[in-house]
Amino acid sequence: MQPPIDYIARTRDQYSALGYPPYDWVHNGDEPPFATPSKPLNEASIGLIASGGIYVEGQIAFHFRDDFSYREIDNRTPPTALRATHFAYDLKDVRKDANVVFPLETLHEIAAAGIVGEVGPRAYTFMGGIYSSRKVAEILAPALADRLVADEVDLALLVPA
Repeated sequence: MQPPIDYIARTRDQYSALGYPPYDWVHNGDEPPFATPSKPLNEASIGLIASGGIYVEGQIAFHFRDDFSYREIDNRTPPTALRATHFAYDLKDVRKDANVVFPLETLHEIAAAGIVGEVGPRAYTFMGGIYSSRKVAEILAPALADRLVADEVDLALLVPA
């Protein structure tokens, strides 16, 4: 079994190795901004947002610095059409199986098993490691929240990479 990864130390080391100034961690207050689900999980529509830099073949790949754009991925997209680019983690495994950071196939499996009601019509990805927390808070997060509302999903699975 692999030991836990010290994410804070790893991020600090990666930013230093890349020549960036120390990472300025975001503090969101004492209470997490989560809501209680309004229906049982097995009746809920689940949206997916992942920060692993996944995109569909033919879409524009993410840039390597402060790219706060996102990609929309139809939930029926075959895994063979998925690509990944990211500056902050080793892409070897995700290029073999995108489910390691973008579990769309897994969501379909648990929906088929009745664990969740259904998978939202679209999933959304962006490249994590965005240095500007202001751009995330003012541009990226509201845009993704608007997309989830438009998709009429009940819950969102947030997958960091």
